[in-house]
Amino acid sequence: MSKTGLLQDSFGRTHNNLRISVTDRCNLRCEYCMPEEVEFLDHRELLTFEEISEVAQVAVGLGINKIRLTGGEPLLRRDLPVLVKFLTGIPQITDLSLTTNGLLLKNQVKKLKEAGLRRLTISLDTLDPGRFRQLCKRDGLDQVLQGIEAALQEGFEKIKLNTVCIKGINDQDIVPLAEYARSRKIELRFIEYMPIGANPWERNKVLFAHEILEILETQVAKLFPGAAYDPTAPAMEFTYQDGQGSIGIIASISRPFCQHCNRVRLTAEGKFRNCLFALEEVDLKPLIRPDFQPEEIRKAMISSVEGKWEGHEINTARFIKPGRTMHTIGG
Repeated sequence: MSKTGLLQDSFGRTHNNLRISVTDRCNLRCEYCMPEEVEFLDHRELLTFEEISEVAQVAVGLGINKIRLTGGEPLLRRDLPVLVKFLTGIPQITDLSLTTNGLLLKNQVKKLKEAGLRRLTISLDTLDPGRFRQLCKRDGLDQVLQGIEAALQEGFEKIKLNTVCIKGINDQDIVPLAEYARSRKIELRFIEYMPIGANPWERNKVLFAHEILEILETQVAKLFPGAAYDPTAPAMEFTYQDGQGSIGIIASISRPFCQHCNRVRLTAEGKFRNCLFALEEVDLKPLIRPDFQPEEIRKAMISSVEGKWEGHEINTARFIKPGRTMHTIGG
């Protein structure tokens, strides 16, 4: 059992970042995330906002001070600002953020801001309506763009865009997306395509970090490494030579950041995961219902993190794809 009272694994990594999924449902069907046909959890299986907040309080006692709300699509969860208000009321949480596909953002952004949310990440893989439908299996690009503009109007402290790069599908969108983000002073993060979606993953579809950088530097502007370096941050940060904006690249395949990982996850139905690619998870729900058992939850979290592996091994023959797809884990 941890002697530090923190979520520390056997490799000396301390975990202070908790990603909480509030639903497995989504209004898109991005192939790198979920299948077209899927059976969702019964609403009664989802943790309530009160239960999520209680688990968060336990996690805070173990050193968690950063929380990101995810899904599925978190804005499909009714009254989400109520949970935001609960969590912003925990003084030890210094960073609360939300990842969304942006489809429902326009009509909810004001209430989220009023509840205390200050940081947003919005998924945007293309600016082309046809490719949007190809990637997401639904229409909705206009709504996403309207949601981004609404968030900018509300004046959030930080707005980021996430783009999953798939070679031969949306590599031609890198430059338009970069220009779009630069013009709005939004940080854009490109993500290497990972083996955790519904479709069979092919390495030859990965657009690697060095390829993304080459496209940006030859077609947009020269890039320099960002001044601030945080070893626990998943993205390599870069700023444009002309001072107009910044980008990040999450190189999960070509440059895994497992060595400094500080993240743990809670699924919508209460499973605690020590890694995105973990093959095992701990079911906290029996410790939450019918009676909340904070000390047992604490022990379960510590034990899970102590058993965390050194890395995901995507680049080895030993890698095994998780049985869950991204929408059930939490993006």
